[in-house]
Amino acid sequence: MRENLHRFFRAARGVGVHVSPAESIDAMRAVSQVGFSDRTILRDALLLTLAKSQDEKLALGDCFDLFFSQPEPRRDQPEGVDQDASQDTDQASSSGAAGDAGGGSPQQELGPLAQMLLSQDRNAIAAAIASAAGAASLSDIRYSTQRGIFSSRILDAMGLQRLRDELDGLTASNPALAERLRAALDALREAVRDTVSQGLALYAREEAENLRNEILRNAPLARIERRQVAEMRALIRQIARRLRERYSKPRKRQRRGHLDVRRTLRRNAAWGGVPFLTAWKRKHRDRPKIVALCDVSGSVAQVSDFFLLLIHSLHEVVDDVRSFAFSSHLIEVSQILETKSPEEAMAEIMSKVGFGSSDYGSSLVDFEKDFMSTLTPQTTVIVLGDARSNNLDPRADILRRISERSKRLVWLNPEGRLAWGFGDSEMPRYATFCSVVRQCATAQQLERAVSDIVATYQ
Repeated sequence: MRENLHRFFRAARGVGVHVSPAESIDAMRAVSQVGFSDRTILRDALLLTLAKSQDEKLALGDCFDLFFSQPEPRRDQPEGVDQDASQDTDQASSSGAAGDAGGGSPQQELGPLAQMLLSQDRNAIAAAIASAAGAASLSDIRYSTQRGIFSSRILDAMGLQRLRDELDGLTASNPALAERLRAALDALREAVRDTVSQGLALYAREEAENLRNEILRNAPLARIERRQVAEMRALIRQIARRLRERYSKPRKRQRRGHLDVRRTLRRNAAWGGVPFLTAWKRKHRDRPKIVALCDVSGSVAQVSDFFLLLIHSLHEVVDDVRSFAFSSHLIEVSQILETKSPEEAMAEIMSKVGFGSSDYGSSLVDFEKDFMSTLTPQTTVIVLGDARSNNLDPRADILRRISERSKRLVWLNPEGRLAWGFGDSEMPRYATFCSVVRQCATAQQLERAVSDIVATYQ
């Protein structure tokens, strides 16, 4: 029971259900009470102890149905015919053995696998396959290319080599029985392949998802196919959640401060030094701010979409985040990102200012006129854009003033470094006033850049 549950927990994690050690212990205790006999009760017990949302409940239910469904060996004949054939086989085997004994040869005895196949005991065959799958560590399967390897391991664990030797002997002594045994072996191979396919569906999902995410993380954001946009947005949300988990706890500890032992002892002198009341050392920390300027013109609109989604998801890490979008002119989009769903927010931002021809100079003029006062010595300004201003005045003087008023200026460029400074790119001129200039063409580079920015506030 313990081993089966451990494999089920691994399969549950593969379908996206987060199973902690404490939850697995609770599930095992519940299963020890209800047992394995009633699958409906077992299913309800596992769903109650492991699923934490409706989506996890649905995913876990499908995983349970797949995990506890055992494939049956293929049968080409009706059950009654199989039973008669089994009796004929036993008679042929005994008569053949008697004839061999009369000729002075030793009596041939078939092994357990051969007897099981000839008896057509489906329950025994299914149990033997399940046992051999455990012995072959089927739960370690990760890729579809491993199907043949694990099928061979399972068949070897069931005694395939001995069965082959017996088939060689029966071919000469009892051809009819040998032919019947070969047909049963073909059905067994099909059943084993079904078991391996089931194991691949159960245990390889997590590895396949990780591989797919790794490919997406390193894929250029500007060249993501339309069918991959939803997957990339889900990946960006995972990145944002990971960054929140990484930096939220240290920030909370810093707000609380460190224990002041001397003040704590003085405050609790009336109670004999028992620390009923605690005192904490707190260091004054300037409230950090992030101002994000995102180019949403036609050439980088898709990259900006992902960037705004990530910045919006980090509001729990940095208290004060203000976002602006621009192409030929600039508007603030903070309220849109905070009050609407990501899909609605992106659609509204693009309808207002997106997909136009980029004019960095005009957008910087808009920012200086309306929002320059938002910058303080504690502000980090992040600009996401390709710095291509269509040969218009780039107004680098305004960027210099932004850099002087803020703590630092970070530029994240989705283009490769080899393209900087060529054509209408003003990146070399802008880079003069930036504290950090990073290429940010993939989700992995975006995660590293934002992680470095947020880490400075911890």
